[in-house]
Amino acid sequence: MKRQITCIECPAGCALSVEIENHKVVNVSGNKCPKGVPYAVSEVENPCRILTTTVLTEGLSLKAIPVRTDRPIPKAELFRAMEEISKIRITGPVSAGDIISGDLLGLGADLVATRDSGL
Repeated sequence: MKRQITCIECPAGCALSVEIENHKVVNVSGNKCPKGVPYAVSEVENPCRILTTTVLTEGLSLKAIPVRTDRPIPKAELFRAMEEISKIRITGPVSAGDIISGDLLGLGADLVATRDSGL
């Protein structure tokens, strides 16, 4: 099976042609730099994404604080991660970069604030 994907690893945005057999990449073509092949393998065999969302607050001037994972997590875990994040409440001041939840779901990614909460 062949799959066409656009590489996002550098500004070139190469159109990659990826040959797949038994859910594994067997050939990648169309990449203009060496970053295309590992990107295609990752995207086909284990796609991961940075999760960006908000966490509700209690007793703060903002109703929610924007957060994101500090590294990509498996795409298959996004809904489970969102369920876990929906249980979190921030009750005190936080600064951008503060860890809101360490090692989210044991996936090796911390959930960090991307904005100061104010007082």
